[in-house]
Amino acid sequence: MTTTPDFVLTNPIDGSLGFRMVHFESDEHFNELQRVAHFSIIWLFDGEGTLKAEFTEYNISKGTMLFFAPFHPFMIRGDNMKGVMLNFHHDFFCVIKHHKEVACDGILFNNIHQTPLVHIPADEYTMIQQLINQVANELQIAGLAQHDLLISYLKILLINVTRIKVSQNIVKPPLKEQTSESEALLQFKAYIDKHFREKHSAGEYADMLNMTVKNLGKIVKDHYGRTPTDMITERIIVEAKRDLYHTNKPVKEIAYELGFKDEYHFSRYFKNAINTSPHAFRTSLKKAWN
Repeated sequence: MTTTPDFVLTNPIDGSLGFRMVHFESDEHFNELQRVAHFSIIWLFDGEGTLKAEFTEYNISKGTMLFFAPFHPFMIRGDNMKGVMLNFHHDFFCVIKHHKEVACDGILFNNIHQTPLVHIPADEYTMIQQLINQVANELQIAGLAQHDLLISYLKILLINVTRIKVSQNIVKPPLKEQTSESEALLQFKAYIDKHFREKHSAGEYADMLNMTVKNLGKIVKDHYGRTPTDMITERIIVEAKRDLYHTNKPVKEIAYELGFKDEYHFSRYFKNAINTSPHAFRTSLKKAWN
């Protein structure tokens, strides 16, 4: 792969990656399965190709911007692809922590029901390019308050792309943060992502939120049109599908890692959710995608 030199910021305590920028000039960086341990933003300056993510294939082209939360599996293949990738660790910039200012959680990141891409329109292209250039310049200069400036540029980028995605009617507008119900919904989603492997019932999440199951069910139904159990199940099934397709783990091991006491209970849960067994799903999907 041909790239410009990477710009990398590391954690001074343990040397782990905090933030980096990589320019690329082919699909070589992405044409095998990716499960990056950081948030990723990828913007195509040129070229076209296909993105495979969450068992769906998307066409991508010049101007497409992609967003992936940590460990979100994806693969990109295409021709004459040029662009830039930003990676950042949640310790460098916490998407959930900054939700009130940025409102991108559930819009750009951490929403398994939404497309991971946004097409930047021509009249917004220059503004986005200027922000990318400012990030690159700051990484090179390494001046006073570098971290604060990079956070500011990243916030502005995420705010603008969130607005673009909402304006394209791809997603609902972000929740209004001043209500207690919206705070509970955001916390509920965050708790699911953190605890879905060991907590499978709506009651457990209601207890964590210090509310009744009935109240949790009402606010989830009012905003999402689904039940808390639906959302918990969907998160578990997404992770199960990822493991069934992207790994060779035995079903028994996947069941254990997802908090089921044995393979039988996991298989019944999986089949009730998508009307096929884990073994049949693994076989059919690998045939379709290979």
